Amino acid sequence: MTQRRTLPSLPAAGAAALLALSACRDSPAGELGRAPAHRDPAVPAALAQARPALRGGLGAQVDSSRRTAIVAAAERVAPAVVSVNVVRRERVVPRSIFEQLMLPPGAAREVAGLGSGFIIRADGLVVTNEHVVRGADAVVVTLADGRELDARVVGTDEVNDLALLRLQELGGAPLPVAPLGDSDGLMIGEWVVAIGNPFGFLLSNPEPSVSAGVVSATGRNLIPQENGQQRGYYLDMIQTDAAINPGNSGGPLVNALGEVVGVNSSILSSTGGSEGLGFAIPISRARRIALDLADDGRIRRAWVGAEMEAVPAEGMRRMLGVRISRVVPGSPAARAGLREGMLVRAVGHKPVRTPLDWDAALLNSAYGQALEVRVGDGGTDRAIRVTTGDIPSMTAARIQALRDFQLVTLTPTIRAERGLANERGALIVGLSEDARNVGLREGDLILQINRLRVETAEAAAQALQQMAGGWVVLYVERNGRVGSVQFSIGG
Repeated sequence: MTQRRTLPSLPAAGAAALLALSACRDSPAGELGRAPAHRDPAVPAALAQARPALRGGLGAQVDSSRRTAIVAAAERVAPAVVSVNVVRRERVVPRSIFEQLMLPPGAAREVAGLGSGFIIRADGLVVTNEHVVRGADAVVVTLADGRELDARVVGTDEVNDLALLRLQELGGAPLPVAPLGDSDGLMIGEWVVAIGNPFGFLLSNPEPSVSAGVVSATGRNLIPQENGQQRGYYLDMIQTDAAINPGNSGGPLVNALGEVVGVNSSILSSTGGSEGLGFAIPISRARRIALDLADDGRIRRAWVGAEMEAVPAEGMRRMLGVRISRVVPGSPAARAGLREGMLVRAVGHKPVRTPLDWDAALLNSAYGQALEVRVGDGGTDRAIRVTTGDIPSMTAARIQALRDFQLVTLTPTIRAERGLANERGALIVGLSEDARNVGLREGDLILQINRLRVETAEAAAQALQQMAGGWVVLYVERNGRVGSVQFSIGG
């Protein structure tokens, strides 16, 4: 398609001047600098009058065309984007027999980390990724105008990879706030902008950088791997080809209206840099989690009490659907009438094609919310209304063990929720980075510590405290199997 542009009209004298310039460019070289005998002495004056008209009309059109929706969106949100600088202590793992002999028990080192975030409230609340501040001993936030402020971690949600910070000692100019939009109505192909601080202070300036792209897909479910091991899930994510590089984690994904629609979180890459496969957490979920964390530092996660499994298929097809594999007695699912063996077609308006789709639907739901679950039962489809409840293991009293463990005592309800085989033990519901590095995982059930059989979370915490300064063997149940993890506890 050919576009036609109309130039601004010029005075008659201006038009004559433009024609005169054209004639001069075609003159023989020997005539340059010599005024033709026929030149009208009024032409230089007319040319001087034409130049401002040209610059004012055409220049204004060019300036207007440069100010695109992307420019306006970046101007609206970028002032509220911050750099998140952390210092954490990491346990030093001996790499040789010599280091094992020379390093003292519990040896650690300080490691600096960097990410991005954005201010969501004028009183200093900042959203970022959980993996940016994981294990942080100190957090300093750098604003786009160069101000540096200490920050406190209000709360984190490892499942969603979100964290909430509160800036300390506010003063001076008011804080800019990023406007939050709605991620539920995103359209595939619409423009989005990723804003953050890639590579941190290697770029020297405190102002964030901007990359543009489109919404490539919505509702993406990812299973990330780290050192060959699965590490959680990223569910119902926004996929974008806007460049997301190291240091961008926690920054906003912004639509063409200048509204935050996602929190940049992860990439799929074979090189470590952007390859056009970036993923962001939908802001509709992030907003709800941030408000929960702001209230009491914890998340009230929706729970139904039904587990799903894929129905295998034969031949080239991967699966025939999703069915209920287990219903926890006394759970919201059991009270609503969901039964083992039912096929699950959809939750609300979203189809359920894999078990991860079911998990994503619960992750996007709030505690106490009524869900319409469409199921296939005996050859007919029907809708069942289920009101979500609290996850039992998340609402149980937590016991802090050393600096590394948060434990809850196993109860019959928690046992049913987790599908555990053993009837006694201490369930791990929170871990430090050091504890993860030795091979422990949230959801592990501690059965025995050295020779001591564990009955409660309090007993496990007391035993670990008494064994400080020595080696410990933890026997745990994980995925229906019992194994052991050995590590030393610094004195």
